[in-house]
Amino acid sequence: MTQAFLPGYMSLVIISALPLAGLVLVKYSFVMVFLFVGFSFFRLHEAFSQLYHFKIPLLLSLAALLGLGWQLLISRQIKCYWRAEMSWLLAFYLVVMVGIVLASNRPIALAYFNNIYWKIILMSFAIAWLMQRKQDFSSAIFIIVGFGTAIACVAIYNQVNAIGLVEGTRVTIGRQLGSVLGDPNDLALVLMFPMAFACAIAFHPKVTPFLRLGLCGCVILLSVAIIATQSRGGLLGILAIFSLFFYFKCPSKTLFLTVFTLLAPVLFVIAGISDRASGGAAEAGIDASAMGRLYAWQAAWGMALDNPLSGVGLNNFYANYYFYSPHWDGLNHAVHSTWFGILAETGFLGLLIFTGLMLKLIRCGQYNLSALRNTQHTVPLVIDISCRAVFVALIATVISATFLTQGFTWPIYVLAAMVIALRQWIDKHL
Repeated sequence: MTQAFLPGYMSLVIISALPLAGLVLVKYSFVMVFLFVGFSFFRLHEAFSQLYHFKIPLLLSLAALLGLGWQLLISRQIKCYWRAEMSWLLAFYLVVMVGIVLASNRPIALAYFNNIYWKIILMSFAIAWLMQRKQDFSSAIFIIVGFGTAIACVAIYNQVNAIGLVEGTRVTIGRQLGSVLGDPNDLALVLMFPMAFACAIAFHPKVTPFLRLGLCGCVILLSVAIIATQSRGGLLGILAIFSLFFYFKCPSKTLFLTVFTLLAPVLFVIAGISDRASGGAAEAGIDASAMGRLYAWQAAWGMALDNPLSGVGLNNFYANYYFYSPHWDGLNHAVHSTWFGILAETGFLGLLIFTGLMLKLIRCGQYNLSALRNTQHTVPLVIDISCRAVFVALIATVISATFLTQGFTWPIYVLAAMVIALRQWIDKHL
């Protein structure tokens, strides 16, 4: 008898909870949006297998879309705005969409767009428009650093227990699931993103000692995890992040250059790149890893020459590698470079617009920092930390882009949305 009434009882409980869920959804729309972005990028449900079957990204996507729709279309509490950086962003999106129509393999391009890229487009504008209060910036930083540290802990655990290692030494996560984190370079990219935010808090002079201690722990965990991937791009990212924060605090530029020069080889040795099966010291001359990149970059150049205005199409580099690479070893290869990936898949036009977008975002980030330095008003601590973190993350992204493929993944677009939101907040409040 109890079992017969249980489904009806549970239905009543769920229906009764719907108004409360609706209120939470409306009040915390931005949190829902950023949680969805966090799960989509950090793949937390793939790192922690217990979460895999709960379909958390799907549930968060529904919550994010409902909250966004309510705020923009019904309550209209959020006022949409437009800035020059958003025009560059929209122009790049349009080039990508034209490239999908003209793609050499349209089903592959459409599949990536339908599964991932349309969410990136929508959420980049949603974050920029919804991120208007100090609490929103605090929530974003908490999610980025918290999720990133969780992934770092899993990576370190896998390294210690020799789980999912590639080439015998390079750590991965969820490789058996086909996760994005199953590639060491992509894992390094995921870990590098929260690194700038953790450092921004840990190195800020106004944070409490307790918070500084906790964030220093996060920085150490993230650094160890990135080093465990033995990714050249990841090491460049770490080097850029530490160097920039040191540059902010160091009055002597000579000392800065000295530390920068010494830190690079030290990181290289600590990471054990010389022990890698590919790209290690055992390979004489130009190693296999480096040659593989050169062949991939030559293939990207050939794709752009044949398709200068649209490229071969979104996510089509891999499928076209055989036709354009000067060397064939029986396998297609990833491009392992943001710049050459953009060049191959959107053509020279796409690369030009993307470069313009990055320069515009960096200039916007510089303006934000300058405005905070020159203002007579009291700047909230979270805004100061956010401006530093986003600017450093942008620079680290540009530098590491030489070896990491991130042109059509979350970090660049989340950073773009955040730097735009910060500029809007500064113009409105200072």
